[in-house]
Amino acid sequence: MDITRAVTARTLTVACLVALFAGSACNNGSSTPVVAPSATITTTLPAAGPGTIQVGGSDFQSFTTTASGEIDVTLTSCGPPPTIFVGLGLGTLSADRSTCTVSTVSTGPLAVQAQAGTSPQLPPVTAVPGTYCVIVADVGNASVPLTYSVTVVHH
Repeated sequence: MDITRAVTARTLTVACLVALFAGSACNNGSSTPVVAPSATITTTLPAAGPGTIQVGGSDFQSFTTTASGEIDVTLTSCGPPPTIFVGLGLGTLSADRSTCTVSTVSTGPLAVQAQAGTSPQLPPVTAVPGTYCVIVADVGNASVPLTYSVTVVHH
């Protein structure tokens, strides 16, 4: 694993999550288009099936919006175990598509510690057309590689 992708944060604070996500990268940031929100569009990331996070690592997936609208992010599965807490963030993709940097809003970074669930774990974000990324990271709880899925709703 590339050391720039390694996640060394071992606490569960938002400040550590910001540091955790800043500059995290991986090689599989595939792009999944999210079309104009004339209706609610739901996209499951990664599109090819569950993503993988190595112990102490992170993974991100990118998606594109073609119109302004609200984005809701839900970590729908992650484990083992299925109750593990991980870092979850929404951000922007670097020009070379190698880095996902967590965005900041007036209330702070768009990053939380979360367990898989059925409701969005991040606050809703109003986004303009563009390419965004969702990052999932081990915050020191994993003892084996984790698999995950994230649902992005654009409306």
